[in-house]
Amino acid sequence: MSTPPAGVTDRLTGLVHALRAHGLSIGTGESVDAGHALEAVGFADRERMREALAATLLHKEGQRALFDRVFDLYFPLTDGRETEPADEAFDTAALRERLAAALASDDRQALTRLAGEAVGGLGGYGSAPDSDGWSSYQTLARLRPETLLARVRAMLGEAAVDGPEFTDRLTDDEIRRRIEAFRERVRTEARRRVAERQGRDRVARRAVAGTADSVDFLLAGRDRLDELRATVRPLARKLATRLAARRRRAARGQIDLRRTLRGSLSTGGVPMRPVLRRRRPGRPELVLLCDVSGSVAGFANFTMLLVQALHDQFSRVRVFAFVNRVDEVTDLIARGSADPAGLGARILDEAEVTGWHGQSDYGTALGEFAERYADAVGPRTAVFVLGDARTNMSDPNLPALKLIADRARRVHWLNPEAPSLWSTGDSAALAYAELVEMHPSRNARQLGELIGRLLPV
Repeated sequence: MSTPPAGVTDRLTGLVHALRAHGLSIGTGESVDAGHALEAVGFADRERMREALAATLLHKEGQRALFDRVFDLYFPLTDGRETEPADEAFDTAALRERLAAALASDDRQALTRLAGEAVGGLGGYGSAPDSDGWSSYQTLARLRPETLLARVRAMLGEAAVDGPEFTDRLTDDEIRRRIEAFRERVRTEARRRVAERQGRDRVARRAVAGTADSVDFLLAGRDRLDELRATVRPLARKLATRLAARRRRAARGQIDLRRTLRGSLSTGGVPMRPVLRRRRPGRPELVLLCDVSGSVAGFANFTMLLVQALHDQFSRVRVFAFVNRVDEVTDLIARGSADPAGLGARILDEAEVTGWHGQSDYGTALGEFAERYADAVGPRTAVFVLGDARTNMSDPNLPALKLIADRARRVHWLNPEAPSLWSTGDSAALAYAELVEMHPSRNARQLGELIGRLLPV
């Protein structure tokens, strides 16, 4: 067993605290197991340390990306020695030449060293002690490693000694993978430098993206939305189990006090056998009314897929989408026909959700729904409205929402914006919230908790 380096206990403790701050459930026993695992694998091989800690601390595959980013902060690849700050003489062209050669040979040690040089030479900004730092975005914008693809391909062709079959195996996709891996090295190096200056705990808490289910719907890019879609099925199974348990508890019924007291006459007034008031079996109906415009489309699409996965929990599910016109899209997300990645585009192409312009108009959409699809809502129907309630200064049409609420069993409005933004600018959120229950639903974790709590049984 190799001797543990100085401060490794503090680093491991900091790693665990940072992961907990991002919502990972890590107990004391797992932390102790992680320490034993480090002793077992030794401290000479950093990748073995990474795998040992991941195996003892993580519970889900979706947590691995977050773990890797935090691990790189507490167990950095480089030893912290930084190159000199950028100056006017920094030769970017020479660095690009060496980078192309390292990409062609897939020399990972050289790529890591070049990432450090690139951040040190091109990524520094600011001049005040409290405001300066290192930027991976600035580094990559100046270095432009993606433009090296053709040069790397040519170098591979010149170096090929076994004929074209060798170069054929190293396709452009492989070169792009190497470039993306270098870009990630630059990001890691920039975070490490910032962490050295501002403190690992602070950077791990604020600058490291969390797991996919904690990403704000309105800020999630395409890659994070793809990760989110992969979590739909597991989340749906968990919610289905929770709903089934609630349904079993509800089926047992509540105590019928009058019948219980009447039955107690035979035992001298002692209620030996409580009588339960049975509920009539039946599954509720669900209606989704979704704003699919602009930045809220990702939130609406994820929720539609989640409800579609929970279809068996309801007697009937109908889904309606709108921008400024309403159309039913139940068939488009029906089981077996949904293409998660292309759902939004398919709705915009095949459904009539826009009229004479492309901006969302809640007032017109609610009015049209109340007029054309009133039969979709009844006393057993729970209605979920999904959207940010931003009307683009048009009439919010509150009577239409009140008409829907009067016909439905319950109406819940899930809003992806923070409550502090409700009714700022063109938002009519607080006006709608006076008529129906409005809940903030900013990420998949919060949405899952809301769906599990609000869905009728």
